[in-house]
Amino acid sequence: MIPVIEARQWARRVQALDTEVEARARAIVAGVAAGGDEAVLDYTERFDCVQLSQIGVPANVLARAWEDSSADLRRIISDAASNIRRFHEHQLQHTWYVDDGEGVRLGQRLLPVERVGLYAPGGTAAYPSSVLMTAIPAQVAGVGELHLVSPPQESGLPHPAVMGTAHFLGVDHVYAIGGAQAIAALAFGTSTVPRVDMIAGPGSAYVTAAKKAVFGQVDIDSLAGPSEIVILADDSARPDWVAHDLLAQAEHDERASAILVTFHSPLVEAVCAHVERLIPSMPRSRILRAALSDNGLCIVSDTLEEALETVNAIAPEHLELMVKDPWAILEKVRHAGAVFVGSWSPEPVGDYYAGPNHVLPTGGTARFASALGVDNFVRRQSIIAYSKERLLRTARDIAVFARSEALEAHARSVEVRVEQS
Repeated sequence: MIPVIEARQWARRVQALDTEVEARARAIVAGVAAGGDEAVLDYTERFDCVQLSQIGVPANVLARAWEDSSADLRRIISDAASNIRRFHEHQLQHTWYVDDGEGVRLGQRLLPVERVGLYAPGGTAAYPSSVLMTAIPAQVAGVGELHLVSPPQESGLPHPAVMGTAHFLGVDHVYAIGGAQAIAALAFGTSTVPRVDMIAGPGSAYVTAAKKAVFGQVDIDSLAGPSEIVILADDSARPDWVAHDLLAQAEHDERASAILVTFHSPLVEAVCAHVERLIPSMPRSRILRAALSDNGLCIVSDTLEEALETVNAIAPEHLELMVKDPWAILEKVRHAGAVFVGSWSPEPVGDYYAGPNHVLPTGGTARFASALGVDNFVRRQSIIAYSKERLLRTARDIAVFARSEALEAHARSVEVRVEQS
């Protein structure tokens, strides 16, 4: 079922948003920008087949969703939230100033984004974990207002686990809308949904295309593509564990990518046999078969070095190191969104519980992008306090530099102070 190739045969597929999806998303964004709540309700009825009586979710409904969830789930969400918060608190930076001599003071102020929109996907599954992973770093950063959108179910409300998690975190502004229309509502504002400064959170291809369309009106975290995992394994890896981890990623949707990279060729046959045995027992077996046949791979290399070259070229969202000495291998990993070190660190640990963020760069963008974190919700403001002494000493150089760019007014702005001093 999973295609098998040699390392030298691997080549990156060009991943781009479908042009038809982009065009439709842009049309929806324009419709919401012009039509506000009425357009949002119309698109929700058309695409989600739900006729909403109201867009906003009342606070008592959020509270009831939390109270109605099982005590066990409430405890687990609380523990996971503590882990996520503790990890992200380590990312906090601070405002700083330095004395640069001659009475000059330079610095950098850190200011949180004031109003952020969060997207929690719906569709084929519910993602309360995405509420944790987007809201908590924003809260740690000090964001003042959080506004959460999530697609409605038949009830006209988001999934209860999403609503309950929002209540637990104190996110009281929740809206039962999803898709491109939700992104547009956040970006442009409506009578019900206030305009935000930034939007974060993963979603469908339409959500991603809408985020691309509104970037510039607001900031966005990233353009997330289908989820993906690479497992680098040697002869110490248990084939059944590798198979389970590939399936765990492939069950997200038909476009998910699950790749085994190994320089121990007997492992491939064993893993594929386990995959075939396990799939029939999985509730999402249809999705698994489609994802693995279309986007799964077993890549066999001749050496560990060649395997590492392949991993770094793929630059996966998630990378598991199921090898004898994973810490030694980690030093050679240059490109990956999150690395799971050792066989006792399966990817779901990062999805839900460990603490690092599960909103990660996809489609090879780990070559230049990073996991969602506190920095995404903070603005850096430069501070320059020059002294008369320093300006008099450097004015000529600044003026010469300005005139090299043919900006005479820039030069005179400095020189007038020298002339009148």
